[in-house]
Amino acid sequence: MLRTERLILRPWRDADLAPFAALNADPRVREHFPSCLTRAESDASAHKIRAAFDAHGYGLWAVEVPGAAPFVGFIGLAEPSFTAPFTPCVEIGWRLAHAAWGNGYATEGARAAVAFAFGHLGLAELVSMTTPGNTRSRHVMEKLGMRRDPAEDFDHPNLPPRSPLRRHVLYRLRAPGR
Repeated sequence: MLRTERLILRPWRDADLAPFAALNADPRVREHFPSCLTRAESDASAHKIRAAFDAHGYGLWAVEVPGAAPFVGFIGLAEPSFTAPFTPCVEIGWRLAHAAWGNGYATEGARAAVAFAFGHLGLAELVSMTTPGNTRSRHVMEKLGMRRDPAEDFDHPNLPPRSPLRRHVLYRLRAPGR
C-alpha cells in the first residue's frame, strides 16, 4: 500500500469490480483504447491486475480518495504483454474514472509509484506509452519528468495495422543517478 497526501494506492477488493466496470464502459475514459469493455472483460482485466501482484510483487494499485471515494481507478506499475524494441521493461500507468479527472490524482499517485519503483524495487528506468493524441496522459508523463525521443515512437503490436490508435509515443524516466 502507498499513501500520498490525498490518496491511498492499495490492493484491490471485490467491491472495486463494479466501479472498475463502470470506468471501463465510459467512452471518455476509453477514448484512446480500441473499445469500451463489457463487465466480463473488465472483471478479467481486474483479475490479471490482481495476479500481477502475486507474480511480480508490484502492480496497478486500486486508488482510493479517503473520505470521498473508495475507488476511482488504478495507478501503478506493469510489465507490457507484448514485444517491442524497448521490452522487457516496467511501465507506469494510470486509468481514472472521469469524475476523478482534473484533480491531479494521476500525477500525485504516479509520483508515489515512481518513488516505489526506484526506491523499493531499485529499478533503473520506467517507461510510459500512449497514443499521440492522449494529451492528458502525456501531460502527466511530462510532469513526472519523463522524456520522449520521437525516434522511439512505435506501432503497438496488439492493434491492427489500420487502427487509428496503433501509433504510440514512448516516454522514459531514468532513476536518479543512473
